[in-house]
Amino acid sequence: MKVKKLVAREIKDTRGEKTIEISLVTDKGKFIASAPNGKSRGEYESKVWKKSLKEDIKQINSYFIEDINIREFDDLILIENAFSDRIGANTMIALEYAFLKALAEQKNLEVWQLINPKAETMPIPVGNIIGGGKHSPDGNLSIQEFHIIPVSSSFSKNVEIMNRAHENACEILSNLDRDFKKKVNDENAWQTNLNDEGVVEIMQDVRDNMKDEFDSKIHIGIDVAASEFYKKDSYVYKNGKKNRKEQIKYMDKLSKIFYYIEDPLEENDFQGFAEINKSAKGLICGDDLTTTNVDRLVVAHKKGSINSIIIKPNQIGSLIKVKEIARFCKKNNIKMIFSHRSGETKENIISDLAFGFQSEFVKFGAVGKGREEKLDRLIEIEENLSL
Repeated sequence: MKVKKLVAREIKDTRGEKTIEISLVTDKGKFIASAPNGKSRGEYESKVWKKSLKEDIKQINSYFIEDINIREFDDLILIENAFSDRIGANTMIALEYAFLKALAEQKNLEVWQLINPKAETMPIPVGNIIGGGKHSPDGNLSIQEFHIIPVSSSFSKNVEIMNRAHENACEILSNLDRDFKKKVNDENAWQTNLNDEGVVEIMQDVRDNMKDEFDSKIHIGIDVAASEFYKKDSYVYKNGKKNRKEQIKYMDKLSKIFYYIEDPLEENDFQGFAEINKSAKGLICGDDLTTTNVDRLVVAHKKGSINSIIIKPNQIGSLIKVKEIARFCKKNNIKMIFSHRSGETKENIISDLAFGFQSEFVKFGAVGKGREEKLDRLIEIEENLSL
């Protein structure tokens, strides 16, 4: 691959916060990629920047690279070897995204075809409908996300159902929350002054309404993000505390209602996760517990802590490691959920990654800027498959 120009610059994400964009010019054209920012970050995530965003940009812009022998996905290791001591996880992911786009163009392929040209199964979307926790400072919810998970005949139909569920949640909140101002949070989920238990009831109503309206299978889910309100050995909800035993019992109860529960406990409690997972009929998912880190995933698997995992490429800052995680998940029947971050960009290559690695689910939000680009890309992939 002949590199003519490699330039990094600062851009703003959907929260208005600074992140990085990479522009790569090769003999095949110009390729632009960017990285998102997370607000709710696990303790074990890789460093976002090596020292700072400014320093990462300087490292990219001062590095001379003319020819690099990238012929397939696994050759991204050459990029990682060249830059791993110089830049942080966000910058590395944006850099790898740009080179992956250039490689796809060079081979006249879609990005997902570089990973698995035989991929054919579309993922199921997990859409954030009502939000709380760290993403919703104006709300009254401790649980961070309440999801709708439609399982219909097509991905495009699932997106339609998510949009309608988002509208329906607004209608219900307008009737039940006298202070509801139709405000959305960082991920375009509704903020409410109702408590967690009230929204648990609302989500069941939304699920049932969508079942009736679309005659389709519908699940609901939650991202508890329990580490965010874990203080001094207690889970400090906005309406009271729970000790570890009480939290596990509460999650067991919610697992009878919600098909999908993400981070039900704080990020070091592998054994507690295992207790919940043992009795749950649906998905118990690790995010802060596992942080897209294969070593933590192996521990979680051995302990029986989870049966599904969030994959956020910029958590680990290596597409080679993302591939390793995907391989481990397929081998051990662990469901994958490729996920956005709260501070997003228009970058949509993660949709190709999710499809190429045959992720069972994607969590890209339900509506709004930084979310719809990724959902639309998957709709495009689905449409092209039928041609």
